[in-house]
Amino acid sequence: MSLKLLVVDDDQLITATITEMIPEGWVAHCYNDPKLVPMDEIFHCAFIDMHLSNDLNIHDGSEFIKDLKEKHPKLEVLAISGDLNQKTMELALAAGATRYIAKPLSQKYISSVLKQIESYFLLLATSQRSSVSNKNDWIGQSPIFLKVTKQIAQLKHEPGPILIEGETGTGKEITARLLRSTESTPYIVINVAEVPESLFESEFFGHVKGSFTGANDNKMGLIEAADGGDLFIDEIEALPISAQVKLLRFLQEGEIRRVGSSETIKVNVRVIIATNKNLEEMVKKEEFREDLLWRINGKKITLPPLRDRIEDIEPLVKHFLKNITPFKSIAPESIELLKKHSWSGNIRELRRLCEKIVSLSPLPIIRPEDVESYVILSNPMDISTESDLSLQDQLANIEKSIIERKLQLHKNIDIVCEKLQVSRSNLYKKIKEHDIKWKNT
Repeated sequence: MSLKLLVVDDDQLITATITEMIPEGWVAHCYNDPKLVPMDEIFHCAFIDMHLSNDLNIHDGSEFIKDLKEKHPKLEVLAISGDLNQKTMELALAAGATRYIAKPLSQKYISSVLKQIESYFLLLATSQRSSVSNKNDWIGQSPIFLKVTKQIAQLKHEPGPILIEGETGTGKEITARLLRSTESTPYIVINVAEVPESLFESEFFGHVKGSFTGANDNKMGLIEAADGGDLFIDEIEALPISAQVKLLRFLQEGEIRRVGSSETIKVNVRVIIATNKNLEEMVKKEEFREDLLWRINGKKITLPPLRDRIEDIEPLVKHFLKNITPFKSIAPESIELLKKHSWSGNIRELRRLCEKIVSLSPLPIIRPEDVESYVILSNPMDISTESDLSLQDQLANIEKSIIERKLQLHKNIDIVCEKLQVSRSNLYKKIKEHDIKWKNT
Protein backbone atom coordinates (compact mmCIF):
# COMPACT_ATOMS: atom_id res chain seq x y z
CA MET A 1 0.00 0.00 0.00
CA SER A 2 1.57 3.29 -1.16
CA LEU A 3 0.68 6.32 0.98
CA LYS A 4 0.98 9.95 -0.06
CA LEU A 5 2.38 12.60 2.26
CA LEU A 6 1.83 16.29 1.52
CA VAL A 7 4.62 18.57 2.79
CA VAL A 8 4.26 22.36 2.54
CA ASP A 9 7.18 24.42 3.86
CA ASP A 10 9.00 27.42 2.41
CA ASP A 11 12.33 25.95 3.60
CA GLN A 12 13.63 23.46 1.03
CA LEU A 13 15.98 21.98 3.61
CA ILE A 14 12.97 21.01 5.76
CA THR A 15 11.12 19.37 2.85
CA ALA A 16 14.27 17.46 1.89
CA THR A 17 14.77 16.36 5.50
CA ILE A 18 11.21 15.08 5.83
CA THR A 19 11.56 13.20 2.54
CA GLU A 20 14.58 11.40 4.01
CA MET A 21 12.82 10.69 7.31
CA ILE A 22 9.62 9.05 6.12
CA PRO A 23 9.34 5.25 6.44
CA GLU A 24 9.09 2.84 3.53
CA GLY A 25 5.69 2.84 1.87
CA TRP A 26 5.29 6.62 1.97
CA VAL A 27 5.87 9.03 -0.91
CA ALA A 28 6.41 12.72 -0.11
CA HIS A 29 4.91 15.42 -2.35
CA CYS A 30 6.69 18.64 -1.38
CA TYR A 31 5.71 22.25 -2.12
CA ASN A 32 7.35 25.50 -1.04
CA ASP A 33 4.30 27.54 -2.03
CA PRO A 34 0.77 26.52 -0.89
CA LYS A 35 -0.69 27.99 -4.09
CA LEU A 36 0.97 25.20 -6.07
CA VAL A 37 -0.71 22.40 -4.06
CA PRO A 38 -3.26 20.44 -6.14
CA MET A 39 -6.22 20.74 -3.76
CA ASP A 40 -8.23 18.01 -5.48
CA GLU A 41 -5.53 15.40 -5.00
CA ILE A 42 -6.04 12.81 -2.24
CA PHE A 43 -3.32 12.62 0.42
CA HIS A 44 -3.13 10.36 3.47
CA CYS A 45 -1.36 12.88 5.70
CA ALA A 46 -0.07 16.46 5.51
CA PHE A 47 2.78 18.35 7.22
CA ILE A 48 2.14 22.09 7.02
CA ASP A 49 4.53 24.79 8.22
CA MET A 50 2.81 27.44 10.34
CA HIS A 51 4.92 30.31 8.94
CA LEU A 52 5.03 29.83 5.19
CA SER A 53 6.33 33.36 4.59
CA ASN A 54 9.15 32.84 7.13
CA ASP A 55 7.71 35.64 9.28
CA LEU A 56 6.92 34.53 12.85
CA ASN A 57 4.29 37.26 13.11
CA ILE A 58 2.28 35.83 10.22
CA HIS A 59 0.45 32.53 10.75
CA ASP A 60 -0.39 31.92 7.10
CA GLY A 61 0.03 28.17 7.60
CA SER A 62 -3.10 28.08 9.73
CA GLU A 63 -5.11 29.63 6.88
CA PHE A 64 -3.88 26.98 4.48
CA ILE A 65 -4.66 24.23 7.01
CA LYS A 66 -8.20 25.58 7.27
CA ASP A 67 -8.62 25.55 3.47
CA LEU A 68 -7.17 22.04 3.27
CA LYS A 69 -9.48 20.68 5.98
CA GLU A 70 -12.53 22.25 4.33
CA LYS A 71 -11.64 20.41 1.14
CA HIS A 72 -10.58 17.16 2.86
CA PRO A 73 -12.19 17.05 6.34
CA LYS A 74 -10.85 13.57 7.19
CA LEU A 75 -7.23 14.36 6.29
CA GLU A 76 -4.73 14.03 9.16
CA VAL A 77 -2.92 17.38 9.23
CA LEU A 78 0.18 17.99 11.36
CA ALA A 79 1.36 21.57 11.91
CA ILE A 80 5.15 21.97 12.04
CA SER A 81 7.01 24.97 13.41
CA GLY A 82 9.94 26.10 15.49
CA ASP A 83 7.57 28.54 17.19
CA LEU A 84 6.37 27.09 20.52
CA ASN A 85 4.24 30.10 21.36
CA GLN A 86 0.95 29.02 22.95
CA LYS A 87 -1.08 31.26 20.62
CA THR A 88 0.53 29.72 17.54
CA MET A 89 -0.23 26.19 18.74
CA GLU A 90 -3.84 27.05 19.55
CA LEU A 91 -4.28 28.61 16.09
CA ALA A 92 -3.02 25.38 14.49
CA LEU A 93 -5.54 23.26 16.41
CA ALA A 94 -8.37 25.71 15.73
CA ALA A 95 -7.59 25.55 11.99
CA GLY A 96 -7.96 21.75 12.02
CA ALA A 97 -4.49 20.33 12.73
CA THR A 98 -4.57 17.17 14.87
CA ARG A 99 -0.98 17.53 16.14
CA TYR A 100 1.73 20.16 16.48
CA ILE A 101 5.33 19.09 15.83
CA ALA A 102 8.21 21.25 16.99
CA LYS A 103 11.30 21.83 14.85
CA PRO A 104 13.93 20.47 14.68
CA LEU A 105 12.08 17.36 13.57
CA SER A 106 12.77 13.97 15.13
CA GLN A 107 13.03 11.05 12.70
CA LYS A 108 11.86 8.63 15.40
CA TYR A 109 8.75 10.69 16.09
CA ILE A 110 7.96 11.31 12.42
CA SER A 111 8.31 7.60 11.68
CA SER A 112 6.11 6.68 14.65
CA VAL A 113 3.34 9.08 13.63
CA LEU A 114 3.32 7.91 10.01
CA LYS A 115 3.26 4.25 11.08
CA GLN A 116 0.17 4.97 13.19
CA ILE A 117 -1.53 6.64 10.24
CA GLU A 118 -0.53 3.78 7.95
CA SER A 119 -2.00 1.28 10.42
CA TYR A 120 -5.24 3.27 10.51
CA PHE A 121 -5.64 3.19 6.72
CA LEU A 122 -4.83 -0.52 6.61
CA LEU A 123 -7.47 -1.22 9.28
CA LEU A 124 -9.91 1.02 7.45
CA ALA A 125 -9.29 -0.82 4.20
CA THR A 126 -9.95 -4.11 5.99
CA SER A 127 -13.17 -2.79 7.54
CA GLN A 128 -14.53 -1.72 4.16
CA ARG A 129 -13.50 -4.86 2.31
CA SER A 130 -16.13 -7.47 3.08
CA SER A 131 -14.86 -10.74 1.67
CA VAL A 132 -14.66 -14.41 2.49
CA SER A 133 -10.95 -13.99 3.21
CA ASN A 134 -11.68 -11.30 5.81
CA LYS A 135 -12.27 -13.34 8.97
CA ASN A 136 -11.70 -10.54 11.47
CA ASP A 137 -15.24 -9.14 11.32
CA TRP A 138 -13.73 -5.67 11.83
CA ILE A 139 -16.43 -4.05 9.74
CA GLY A 140 -18.03 -0.64 10.07
CA GLN A 141 -18.41 2.94 8.95
CA SER A 142 -19.98 4.79 11.90
CA PRO A 143 -18.12 7.70 13.54
CA ILE A 144 -17.63 5.78 16.78
CA PHE A 145 -16.23 2.81 14.84
CA LEU A 146 -13.75 5.06 13.02
CA LYS A 147 -12.73 6.62 16.35
CA VAL A 148 -11.95 3.20 17.85
CA THR A 149 -10.11 2.17 14.67
CA LYS A 150 -7.86 5.21 15.06
CA GLN A 151 -7.20 4.28 18.70
CA ILE A 152 -6.16 0.78 17.66
CA ALA A 153 -3.82 2.21 15.01
CA GLN A 154 -2.26 4.58 17.55
CA LEU A 155 -1.59 1.77 20.05
CA LYS A 156 -0.57 -0.88 17.52
CA HIS A 157 3.16 -0.23 17.92
CA GLU A 158 3.05 0.99 21.53
CA PRO A 159 4.41 -1.05 24.45
CA GLY A 160 1.91 -2.61 26.84
CA PRO A 161 0.00 -3.25 28.83
CA ILE A 162 -3.10 -2.33 26.82
CA LEU A 163 -6.57 -2.77 28.28
CA ILE A 164 -9.60 -3.53 26.09
CA GLU A 165 -13.01 -2.95 27.70
CA GLY A 166 -16.36 -3.90 26.25
CA GLU A 167 -19.53 -5.90 26.66
CA THR A 168 -19.65 -9.54 25.65
CA GLY A 169 -19.66 -9.89 21.87
CA THR A 170 -18.26 -6.43 21.03
CA GLY A 171 -15.05 -7.77 19.45
CA LYS A 172 -12.35 -7.74 22.15
CA GLU A 173 -10.53 -10.77 20.71
CA ILE A 174 -10.58 -9.24 17.24
CA THR A 175 -9.24 -5.96 18.61
CA ALA A 176 -6.39 -7.78 20.34
CA ARG A 177 -5.41 -9.46 17.05
CA LEU A 178 -5.54 -6.13 15.24
CA LEU A 179 -3.15 -4.68 17.82
CA ARG A 180 -0.44 -7.16 16.82
CA SER A 181 2.51 -5.22 15.46
CA THR A 182 3.55 -8.00 13.05
CA GLU A 183 2.32 -11.42 12.03
CA SER A 184 5.77 -12.95 12.42
CA THR A 185 6.08 -12.53 16.21
CA PRO A 186 4.49 -14.86 18.81
CA TYR A 187 0.88 -14.27 19.75
CA ILE A 188 -0.36 -16.28 22.73
CA VAL A 189 -3.98 -16.26 23.97
CA ILE A 190 -5.17 -17.25 27.42
CA ASN A 191 -8.71 -17.06 28.82
CA VAL A 192 -8.38 -16.66 32.59
CA ALA A 193 -11.85 -18.07 33.22
CA GLU A 194 -10.72 -21.40 31.75
CA VAL A 195 -7.68 -21.77 34.04
CA PRO A 196 -8.21 -23.38 37.49
CA GLU A 197 -6.77 -21.26 40.30
CA SER A 198 -4.43 -24.08 41.33
CA LEU A 199 -2.85 -24.14 37.84
CA PHE A 200 -2.45 -20.41 37.32
CA GLU A 201 1.25 -20.21 38.17
CA SER A 202 2.15 -23.26 36.12
CA GLU A 203 0.17 -22.06 33.07
CA PHE A 204 1.49 -18.50 33.13
CA PHE A 205 5.05 -19.00 34.41
CA GLY A 206 5.81 -22.67 33.69
CA HIS A 207 7.34 -25.19 36.08
CA VAL A 208 10.36 -27.42 36.51
CA LYS A 209 10.30 -31.19 36.75
CA GLY A 210 9.34 -32.46 40.20
CA SER A 211 8.09 -29.10 41.49
CA PHE A 212 4.71 -30.63 42.37
CA THR A 213 2.80 -33.88 41.93
CA GLY A 214 2.27 -34.47 38.24
CA ALA A 215 5.13 -32.20 37.11
CA ASN A 216 6.92 -34.98 35.23
CA ASP A 217 8.75 -32.66 32.83
CA ASN A 218 9.92 -29.07 32.57
CA LYS A 219 7.18 -26.87 31.12
CA MET A 220 7.41 -23.47 29.48
CA GLY A 221 4.73 -21.03 30.63
CA LEU A 222 2.57 -18.92 28.35
CA ILE A 223 4.44 -15.72 29.20
CA GLU A 224 7.77 -17.24 28.19
CA ALA A 225 6.19 -18.66 25.01
CA ALA A 226 5.11 -15.13 24.08
CA ASP A 227 8.66 -13.73 24.43
CA GLY A 228 9.27 -11.25 21.62
CA GLY A 229 5.57 -10.90 20.88
CA ASP A 230 2.16 -10.42 22.47
CA LEU A 231 0.26 -12.18 25.26
CA PHE A 232 -3.50 -11.67 25.18
CA ILE A 233 -5.13 -12.24 28.58
CA ASP A 234 -8.90 -12.43 28.20
CA GLU A 235 -11.44 -12.11 31.04
CA ILE A 236 -8.91 -10.67 33.48
CA GLU A 237 -11.77 -10.11 35.94
CA ALA A 238 -11.80 -13.87 36.62
CA LEU A 239 -8.23 -13.82 37.94
CA PRO A 240 -8.22 -14.65 41.68
CA ILE A 241 -6.85 -12.00 44.05
CA SER A 242 -4.04 -14.37 45.06
CA ALA A 243 -2.87 -14.60 41.46
CA GLN A 244 -3.25 -10.89 40.69
CA VAL A 245 -0.21 -9.93 42.77
CA LYS A 246 1.94 -12.40 40.80
CA LEU A 247 0.76 -10.97 37.50
CA LEU A 248 1.43 -7.46 38.78
CA ARG A 249 4.98 -8.41 39.75
CA PHE A 250 5.63 -9.72 36.22
CA LEU A 251 4.21 -6.54 34.66
CA GLN A 252 6.46 -4.39 36.84
CA GLU A 253 9.67 -6.40 36.58
CA GLY A 254 9.42 -7.96 33.12
CA GLU A 255 10.74 -11.26 34.41
CA ILE A 256 9.35 -14.63 35.46
CA ARG A 257 10.34 -17.57 37.59
CA ARG A 258 9.12 -21.07 36.82
CA VAL A 259 7.38 -22.89 39.66
CA GLY A 260 10.01 -24.81 41.63
CA SER A 261 12.95 -22.84 40.19
CA SER A 262 15.12 -20.15 41.80
CA GLU A 263 16.24 -18.80 38.42
CA THR A 264 14.59 -15.69 36.98
CA ILE A 265 14.06 -15.35 33.23
CA LYS A 266 13.90 -11.95 31.55
CA VAL A 267 11.19 -11.76 28.89
CA ASN A 268 10.11 -9.11 26.40
CA VAL A 269 6.35 -9.49 26.15
CA ARG A 270 3.66 -6.93 25.39
CA VAL A 271 0.54 -7.76 27.38
CA ILE A 272 -2.95 -7.06 26.01
CA ILE A 273 -5.75 -7.50 28.54
CA ALA A 274 -9.52 -7.69 28.01
CA THR A 275 -12.51 -7.48 30.33
CA ASN A 276 -16.29 -7.25 30.08
CA LYS A 277 -16.60 -6.03 33.67
CA ASN A 278 -16.20 -2.63 35.33
CA LEU A 279 -12.85 -3.14 37.05
CA GLU A 280 -13.20 0.08 39.06
CA GLU A 281 -16.39 -1.25 40.61
CA MET A 282 -14.62 -4.54 41.32
CA VAL A 283 -11.87 -2.59 43.11
CA LYS A 284 -14.49 -0.95 45.34
CA LYS A 285 -15.84 -4.39 46.21
CA GLU A 286 -12.26 -5.61 46.87
CA GLU A 287 -12.58 -8.15 44.06
CA PHE A 288 -9.73 -6.65 42.04
CA ARG A 289 -6.43 -5.15 43.20
CA GLU A 290 -6.26 -1.39 42.84
CA ASP A 291 -2.51 -1.40 42.13
CA LEU A 292 -3.02 -3.90 39.30
CA LEU A 293 -5.76 -1.71 37.82
CA TRP A 294 -3.41 1.30 37.92
CA ARG A 295 -0.78 -0.75 36.12
CA ILE A 296 -3.03 -1.89 33.26
CA ASN A 297 -5.33 1.14 32.94
CA GLY A 298 -2.92 3.56 31.25
CA LYS A 299 -3.60 2.64 27.61
CA LYS A 300 -7.22 1.70 27.14
CA ILE A 301 -9.64 0.99 24.30
CA THR A 302 -13.37 0.95 25.08
CA LEU A 303 -15.41 -0.93 22.50
CA PRO A 304 -18.95 0.41 21.94
CA PRO A 305 -21.98 -1.90 22.06
CA LEU A 306 -23.73 -2.55 18.76
CA ARG A 307 -26.76 -0.50 19.88
CA ASP A 308 -24.50 2.58 19.85
CA ARG A 309 -23.33 1.97 16.29
CA ILE A 310 -26.47 0.87 14.44
CA GLU A 311 -25.11 2.37 11.19
CA ASP A 312 -22.73 -0.61 11.14
CA ILE A 313 -25.47 -3.25 11.19
CA GLU A 314 -25.92 -3.19 7.40
CA PRO A 315 -22.24 -3.66 6.45
CA LEU A 316 -21.84 -6.29 9.20
CA VAL A 317 -24.85 -8.29 8.01
CA LYS A 318 -23.69 -8.17 4.39
CA HIS A 319 -20.22 -9.26 5.49
CA PHE A 320 -21.58 -12.20 7.51
CA LEU A 321 -23.90 -13.30 4.69
CA LYS A 322 -21.05 -13.22 2.18
CA ASN A 323 -18.96 -15.43 4.46
CA ILE A 324 -21.83 -17.87 5.05
CA THR A 325 -23.12 -18.19 1.48
CA PRO A 326 -22.83 -16.31 -1.84
CA PHE A 327 -26.44 -17.14 -2.67
CA LYS A 328 -28.31 -14.97 -0.18
CA SER A 329 -28.89 -11.22 0.06
CA ILE A 330 -31.01 -9.16 2.43
CA ALA A 331 -33.83 -6.72 1.78
CA PRO A 332 -33.42 -3.09 2.96
CA GLU A 333 -36.61 -3.47 5.02
CA SER A 334 -35.05 -6.39 6.87
CA ILE A 335 -32.01 -4.27 7.72
CA GLU A 336 -34.27 -1.56 9.14
CA LEU A 337 -36.02 -4.14 11.29
CA LEU A 338 -32.70 -5.42 12.63
CA LYS A 339 -31.73 -1.87 13.60
CA LYS A 340 -34.64 -1.77 16.05
CA HIS A 341 -33.38 -4.74 18.04
CA SER A 342 -31.42 -4.10 21.27
CA TRP A 343 -28.60 -6.62 20.51
CA SER A 344 -27.64 -7.49 24.07
CA GLY A 345 -25.20 -10.04 22.60
CA ASN A 346 -23.76 -7.41 20.25
CA ILE A 347 -21.87 -8.47 17.10
CA ARG A 348 -21.70 -12.10 18.18
CA GLU A 349 -25.49 -12.23 18.44
CA LEU A 350 -25.87 -10.59 15.03
CA ARG A 351 -23.53 -13.12 13.43
CA ARG A 352 -25.44 -16.05 14.94
CA LEU A 353 -28.73 -14.59 13.72
CA CYS A 354 -27.31 -14.38 10.19
CA GLU A 355 -26.30 -18.05 10.37
CA LYS A 356 -29.80 -18.95 11.54
CA ILE A 357 -31.81 -16.99 9.00
CA VAL A 358 -29.65 -18.19 6.10
CA SER A 359 -30.62 -21.77 6.88
CA LEU A 360 -34.31 -20.99 7.48
CA SER A 361 -35.19 -18.38 4.83
CA PRO A 362 -36.75 -20.03 1.74
CA LEU A 363 -35.85 -17.36 -0.83
CA PRO A 364 -32.52 -16.00 -2.16
CA ILE A 365 -33.40 -12.69 -0.50
CA ILE A 366 -33.97 -12.46 3.26
CA ARG A 367 -37.34 -10.81 3.82
CA PRO A 368 -38.61 -8.92 6.90
CA GLU A 369 -40.80 -11.88 7.83
CA ASP A 370 -37.71 -14.08 7.92
CA VAL A 371 -36.22 -12.04 10.76
CA GLU A 372 -39.21 -10.46 12.52
CA SER A 373 -40.07 -13.47 14.69
CA TYR A 374 -36.51 -13.66 15.99
CA VAL A 375 -36.35 -9.95 16.80
CA ILE A 376 -39.76 -9.93 18.49
CA LEU A 377 -39.43 -13.17 20.43
CA SER A 378 -35.88 -12.55 21.58
CA ASN A 379 -36.65 -9.10 22.98
CA PRO A 380 -40.25 -7.98 22.55
CA MET A 381 -39.96 -4.63 24.27
CA ASP A 382 -36.87 -4.59 26.48
CA ILE A 383 -38.90 -5.07 29.66
CA SER A 384 -36.72 -5.02 32.75
CA THR A 385 -37.01 -7.99 35.08
CA GLU A 386 -36.99 -5.41 37.86
CA SER A 387 -40.16 -3.72 36.56
CA ASP A 388 -42.79 -2.77 39.16
CA LEU A 389 -45.59 -3.49 36.70
CA SER A 390 -47.88 -6.42 37.38
CA LEU A 391 -47.60 -9.54 35.25
CA GLN A 392 -50.88 -8.67 33.51
CA ASP A 393 -49.65 -5.16 32.63
CA GLN A 394 -46.31 -6.47 31.35
CA LEU A 395 -48.04 -9.07 29.16
CA ALA A 396 -50.32 -6.34 27.81
CA ASN A 397 -47.30 -4.23 26.92
CA ILE A 398 -45.70 -7.17 25.12
CA GLU A 399 -48.91 -7.77 23.16
CA LYS A 400 -49.09 -4.09 22.20
CA SER A 401 -45.46 -4.09 21.10
CA ILE A 402 -45.92 -7.14 18.88
CA ILE A 403 -49.06 -5.77 17.22
CA GLU A 404 -47.41 -2.38 16.63
CA ARG A 405 -44.38 -4.01 14.99
CA LYS A 406 -46.54 -6.18 12.76
CA LEU A 407 -48.64 -3.22 11.66
CA GLN A 408 -45.56 -1.13 11.02
CA LEU A 409 -44.00 -3.93 9.03
CA HIS A 410 -46.95 -5.08 6.92
CA LYS A 411 -49.34 -2.09 6.96
CA ASN A 412 -52.22 -4.24 5.61
CA ILE A 413 -54.68 -5.51 8.28
CA ASP A 414 -55.40 -8.79 6.49
CA ILE A 415 -51.70 -9.69 6.30
CA VAL A 416 -51.27 -8.89 9.99
CA CYS A 417 -54.28 -11.07 10.87
CA GLU A 418 -52.75 -13.92 8.92
CA LYS A 419 -49.34 -13.50 10.59
CA LEU A 420 -50.78 -13.31 14.11
CA GLN A 421 -53.44 -15.94 13.38
CA VAL A 422 -56.29 -13.85 14.80
CA SER A 423 -59.60 -12.73 13.34
CA ARG A 424 -60.15 -9.25 11.95
CA SER A 425 -62.62 -8.35 14.71
CA ASN A 426 -60.27 -9.58 17.43
CA LEU A 427 -57.36 -7.59 16.03
CA TYR A 428 -59.47 -4.41 15.76
CA LYS A 429 -60.49 -4.94 19.37
CA LYS A 430 -56.84 -5.22 20.45
CA ILE A 431 -55.86 -2.11 18.45
CA LYS A 432 -58.59 -0.09 20.21
CA GLU A 433 -57.79 -1.59 23.60
CA HIS A 434 -54.10 -0.66 23.36
CA ASP A 435 -54.78 2.71 21.67
CA ILE A 436 -52.53 1.83 18.73
CA LYS A 437 -52.20 4.46 16.00
CA TRP A 438 -52.03 3.03 12.48
CA LYS A 439 -53.27 3.49 8.93
CA ASN A 440 -54.59 0.54 6.87
CA THR A 441 -53.38 0.27 3.27
